[in-house]
Amino acid sequence: MRKDVQEYLGSQKELKQFIREQPIWYRKLGRNPYDLQSLEIASLHYYKKTIPDQVEKFSNNVQMASMMFHMFQSMKNQG
Repeated sequence: MRKDVQEYLGSQKELKQFIREQPIWYRKLGRNPYDLQSLEIASLHYYKKTIPDQVEKFSNNVQMASMMFHMFQSMKNQG
């Protein structure tokens, strides 16, 4: 792997961890060192940091809060 790619990965903690967990990227970057954008996109998908993933996570949190609110409401009405 090229030195500049190694330095870039060294400065990006999350990408460095992603490459350790997905070693296929060592080979991909060795063959095409300018494929860093694809690496970053794959990392976002792997760690579920894309916008659709964040929206889904937020939606799930809102549903959970709503369910708990309704549960507390029903407990209050019974007691």
